[in-house]
Amino acid sequence: MGYLSDRQKLIAENVANADTPGYTPRDLKPFVVPNTSGALPAIAPMAPSLTSPMHLEAPTAPSSAAAKPVVTPDSETTLNGNSVVLEEEMMKMSQARTDYEAAVSFYEKSLGLLQLAAKRPGQ
Repeated sequence: MGYLSDRQKLIAENVANADTPGYTPRDLKPFVVPNTSGALPAIAPMAPSLTSPMHLEAPTAPSSAAAKPVVTPDSETTLNGNSVVLEEEMMKMSQARTDYEAAVSFYEKSLGLLQLAAKRPGQ
């Protein structure tokens, strides 16, 4: 969700600078969750210990740090050197918003399942 929030901020900056001479739009590299040979994706760094031979081995932590903005390739450049295309930025913003809402929905469903599992039987 942090990635999507940062991406929305960058897209908003691009839209705000649509008339700034020489401004080049920026975006974040696509977010990829590392996956190692079918194991669960590593999301947060942790140091679990194996206390039983029946336990599964822990996934490795991701090596990537915070997302870094990159200059996006321009499809149109105006005479003043600005390469922000508002239609493209609005499409990116719509996609980022949809992805953010999907992530929020996923977290809400997960929380609901955890609350259901934590209830006493018959309540």
